[in-house]
Amino acid sequence: MYSGSKYLSLIFIFSLFAISCSDVKIKPQIDLTIEEENIPIQESWNSKILFTENGKLKGILYTDYLEAFYKPKEKLLTNVKVEFFNPSGKKTSQLTSKRGRINDLTQDMYAIDSVVAINDSAKVKLESEELMWRKKDEKIVSDKFVRITTETEVIEGYGLVSDQSIENYVIKDVTYQTTTSAIKK
Repeated sequence: MYSGSKYLSLIFIFSLFAISCSDVKIKPQIDLTIEEENIPIQESWNSKILFTENGKLKGILYTDYLEAFYKPKEKLLTNVKVEFFNPSGKKTSQLTSKRGRINDLTQDMYAIDSVVAINDSAKVKLESEELMWRKKDEKIVSDKFVRITTETEVIEGYGLVSDQSIENYVIKDVTYQTTTSAIKK
């Protein structure tokens, strides 16, 4: 029949089986530090986005990395380049920055960090740390420090309102102004 050690082994195996079939569930740990709102709902690399109105090209946005969020409704951009076009389809100006943000509700675009906007035909260069392109009136605005360089002058100051082609602009608080003839001497 059964020896004592075999009998004990059988009881041990039965005990292990009974313990393993219990209703006790082990719950996995959940990382509560990640909030759902902070996770992008969409990501894109090396993107090209066309902006049109009534079938006419208004602008082209290029970005190395785009992440879209549901809350707040915005897109964050890395290494941004935007080309603006006039109603006849001719490129009028270009804006670059290291970072950007688009408010999806207003369609306003913010260019942040090392911002440079250039109008090749008017030979105007605008530099700032932050600019906003306001969709409702297609104006470039800033309350930060700006520098505008043309063939004839350099103007620096705080606060700017300009058309998107950087042909008609106003610096609100001018801190420095000189003509290029003074610079060349």
